[in-house]
Amino acid sequence: MSRPNDALKNHACLVMHGPDQPGVVSAVSALITRNQGNIVSLDQYSDDPQGGAFFQRVVFHRSDLTAAFTDIEADLDKTLTPYGMTWKLTDQSIPKRMAILVSTSDHCLLELLWRHRRGELPVTIPMVISNHTNTASDVRTFGVPFFHVPSTGPDKSAAEAEIAGLLADNVDVVVLARYMQVLSDDFLEKVDVPIINIHHSFLPAFIGAAPYRKAKERGVKLIGATSHYVTKDLDEGPIIEQDVARVDHSMSAADLQARGAYVERAVLSRAVQWHAQDRVIRQGNHTIVF
Repeated sequence: MSRPNDALKNHACLVMHGPDQPGVVSAVSALITRNQGNIVSLDQYSDDPQGGAFFQRVVFHRSDLTAAFTDIEADLDKTLTPYGMTWKLTDQSIPKRMAILVSTSDHCLLELLWRHRRGELPVTIPMVISNHTNTASDVRTFGVPFFHVPSTGPDKSAAEAEIAGLLADNVDVVVLARYMQVLSDDFLEKVDVPIINIHHSFLPAFIGAAPYRKAKERGVKLIGATSHYVTKDLDEGPIIEQDVARVDHSMSAADLQARGAYVERAVLSRAVQWHAQDRVIRQGNHTIVF
């Protein structure tokens, strides 16, 4: 069970997108007003005011939100259907349940756990799952359950089935914090929640093993990281966040990797936070992030 966030009590977030047209913003504002809500923040974007797509995120406060939530949803359905809008309303006081999958590298995992303990990530973490055991003791010091699910050999179906069973009805989002296993299409369909991944931004230039060594040999001057949603197309899902750091000729491959790990931690944390706050709208193979 997710513990409510008292600071966001009675705060709802409406995220919507659809064809841009006159009257949409007015209709949403009027809806919130007649449901006794008060707008706290509003962000919107149109990629073309003449026949383009419209995106909006609005947070509003409404006393006794829980009691009114169903009625507001019904009003939204009635109001936004004529505009062809796809929408989602969430109670911001209820944190998303986030599972973390990890292999041997612990830098992204520990960053997420640390930020969560500090109250910087509005999520609960019901479990960490790993195909190795080296992070188990660290995870448990944060009071988070740790599950070891080995994944060896070419057939990963048994491991994926066990992981899917652990996740079923227990999570709203999965984060791959350097989980070095390729997930099958069947697994993605079974889990059926958003999955966020992190990797270095050398792709496709330095694909495969030892990318930092290859980058050093090539003399790169920038390294970076990319966080994106996982799709059936490997490492080609909608990008949520990216960042870079400068490097130079004096740095070893190990130095590059250490700098890269720092960027990976920051990029993944921001992507997770924005997803947890309902700031990301997926549109085809790209995202709008408010």
